[in-house]
Amino acid sequence: MAIIVGYLATPEGQEALRAATQEAQLRSTPLVVVVSERTSRMSAEQVRQRESDVAAVRAELDASGLEYEVRVMGDSSDVADDLVAVAEETSALLIVIGLRRRSPVGKLILGSNAQRILLDSPCPVLAVKPDLR
Repeated sequence: MAIIVGYLATPEGQEALRAATQEAQLRSTPLVVVVSERTSRMSAEQVRQRESDVAAVRAELDASGLEYEVRVMGDSSDVADDLVAVAEETSALLIVIGLRRRSPVGKLILGSNAQRILLDSPCPVLAVKPDLR
């Protein structure tokens, strides 16, 4: 059993990681950080930056004392599928995702990945957004 978090080095990803870390600590449960990106579409510099971002996440989690695992999904084709699959594999208690602010029209339709995670998840989903005031 674990808490699963979808992570990208964005304000939304940072907020999801913060919330997931807090949930894992409250529940005394391991955390699984899932990084899904299409590496075949990334430049060498982008790959280096992602590796640096993942190293920073590891350092932050090492300092927290929390049991964790970081899974970098190499050439992932679908973020939603990755999160749901990891949640099923680990018998997850919770998936945490970050949402970005949307325009008034965009608010009518949730992002397709977020919507699929909410609909397909085998466990509750916590959606968070950063405070960008």
